[in-house]
Amino acid sequence: MPLKKKISKKKARRPVKKKLAKKRVIKKRVVRKTARKKAPSNKKIRISKPKENVVGVITHYFPHVQAAVIKLKAPILVGDMIRIKGHTTDLTQQVASMQIDHVSVTQAKKGQEIGLLVSSRVRQHDVVCKV
Repeated sequence: MPLKKKISKKKARRPVKKKLAKKRVIKKRVVRKTARKKAPSNKKIRISKPKENVVGVITHYFPHVQAAVIKLKAPILVGDMIRIKGHTTDLTQQVASMQIDHVSVTQAKKGQEIGLLVSSRVRQHDVVCKV
């Protein structure tokens, strides 16, 4: 018996092309902090507004009766002009009536908490100044 040789067909392979990977070169900029020379400053005279004395801070507001609770940092009298200033508030009014523990008083000292009638809405942390 004759031996049969296996004839294998080789598949024609395509030649492999090696893709040359493009090297991405990222150049880093070297930023050096240099001490900049400051120009000689000409001191300007600033015109200051009259300073308002801080009297206290709003701690609470009661919208039904339009009253605010103020923690005092300075004494205040009935009849004083005050300015309540905050992020959304800017109100100037005269102190018409104030109370300490539901008792009407004409003056209050530093450190006391008073109830004060206000003409419009105020918020916590608004600053109360004497004008």
